[in-house]
Amino acid sequence: MLHQGLNDAAVARQLGIGHRTVQRRVGNLMRHLGATGRVALGARAQELGLFPSAGNTCGGSPDSE
Repeated sequence: MLHQGLNDAAVARQLGIGHRTVQRRVGNLMRHLGATGRVALGARAQELGLFPSAGNTCGGSPDSE
């Protein structure tokens, strides 16, 4: 959800958890991955392959239908 550009409050609403919980979890992820900010967190997640590549989206390819 962060990758989609949602802020902490929007993430919290969608997950049904507290805003502060989201902030704490994002902070923990940043510490765990050695990221100094949210943009760096996204870059590190991309480096680790945590996002699907452009040709490998969750919805599958049109050819697979």
